[in-house]
Amino acid sequence: MESINRVNMKRILIIGASGMLGQRCAKFYSESGNARVLCASIDETIRFPNAEYVLFDMTKHGEVKELITGFKPDVIINASAYTNVDLSETERDLAWSINVKGVEYIAEFAAIAGAHFIHISTDYVFDGAKGPYSEIDTPSPINYYGQTKLDSEQAVRLSGAISTIVRTNVLYGIIPSGRLDFVRWVVESLRAQKQIRIVTDQYNNPTFIDDLVSGIDAIIRNKNYGLYNLSGIELLNRYDFTLRIAKVFDLNTSNVIPIITPDLNQPAPRPLRGGLIIKKAQAELGFCPIGLDESLQLMKKELNL
Repeated sequence: MESINRVNMKRILIIGASGMLGQRCAKFYSESGNARVLCASIDETIRFPNAEYVLFDMTKHGEVKELITGFKPDVIINASAYTNVDLSETERDLAWSINVKGVEYIAEFAAIAGAHFIHISTDYVFDGAKGPYSEIDTPSPINYYGQTKLDSEQAVRLSGAISTIVRTNVLYGIIPSGRLDFVRWVVESLRAQKQIRIVTDQYNNPTFIDDLVSGIDAIIRNKNYGLYNLSGIELLNRYDFTLRIAKVFDLNTSNVIPIITPDLNQPAPRPLRGGLIIKKAQAELGFCPIGLDESLQLMKKELNL
């Protein structure tokens, strides 16, 4: 790293560095050899060599100002969000402060710094009546989490920042620490012979985390602005996704119990026909996500299972 001309290195600020996407972005850019990486998070996280770390609360206007004006990033990746869909219904002030006000603060100082602001959003901005959805479809969220994410998109657009909004869904992949993704939860549950109830009526195109990182990197390198969908290429329901996981990991499916969404009695309604159309990203970014089975095989190899 020391031999690299740091004058030409991009300064990349990753907000939400303790989450799945944040960790994978930190790993990718800290190993790239052409970026100075600052990882910001409200809590401690695993640290990668050649990256800097700072504890940071994005809901504090002063902390956001100090972080961005001090580091002077070329690129800001906001991978932070309040993602608990059900608790968002009752903890509305907290969800709003993170998903909307915090984003407003980041966008404000991104604009002042002239940084390229990449904000991560979701297919939950749609009602799930007729997915998958393209970038030109009209959002209509049916739960408070989705509403906050839609409002965050509007905050980015109104800020005047150089920006790209990335919508994605159902992230899976391996990170060193943090909560289990859906794939690892299924694998660990079935290996422990636990019964799991999986819905058959929720459709998405799950997104392999490494594909999402590569798509974000293409946006940064090519300076693509606006709105892009970045997700997997296979649309399927959560039950079929679980069966594909079990097949690749050689697991017995007798403990996989098919149910429908109303059986879960969740506080927040879920979009049933979700998912994203990625033709724009394929055409303009060269985005080329790998197949579901191939990505699961990569995870199996990395987990040594």
